[in-house]
Amino acid sequence: MSRYTGPRVKKMRALGTDLPGLSVKKIEKRPYPPGQHGQARKKISEYGRRLMEKQKLRFNYGLSESHLRRLVVEARGSKTAAGKKLLELIERRLDNVVFRAGFARTIPAARQLVSHGHILVNGKRLDIASYRVRTGDKISVKPSHANSQPVEQGLSRADLPVAPWLDVAKEQREAVVKELPDETSIMFTLDVQLVVEYYSQRL
Repeated sequence: MSRYTGPRVKKMRALGTDLPGLSVKKIEKRPYPPGQHGQARKKISEYGRRLMEKQKLRFNYGLSESHLRRLVVEARGSKTAAGKKLLELIERRLDNVVFRAGFARTIPAARQLVSHGHILVNGKRLDIASYRVRTGDKISVKPSHANSQPVEQGLSRADLPVAPWLDVAKEQREAVVKELPDETSIMFTLDVQLVVEYYSQRL
């Protein structure tokens, strides 16, 4: 199951970082793991570090374990460095693009817009959240939904910079993919090489 419905801040505290795609809230008031012994210093094993980095990707982007595994396999088979390619593939997901353009507060909210048919790609309705955008694609909000509450809430989220690889016209509720994203595009601290290493022992 790809959709996480549990307590989001608790999950971010366990992973030790804010995940802007998962929640608008932050962990700055309690930047330590949840639980009775959350503030106790614990040594994390190498396996634990790899697992945490992998979980950051999963929960921020709302990916199932099987989907992330398939993306890693695809990334490893490309001519580009596996970690760099993996982040590119994930950032190109339609639900993430809707979020990064500012049309939704979080990726789950963006996924809902997509699945309900409120997003157009090159003028055509597309309800597949995992659709992979390409350079030149125009993503827009359906006119009938352009001023809806979810879209307005997304546009009002001031802490999220627009992705540099998107050309966004907020008034028109449109975004054009100028170029493909790279490893610098993600919005949270991640050692993607540890993710690749995690799966290298399981593929």
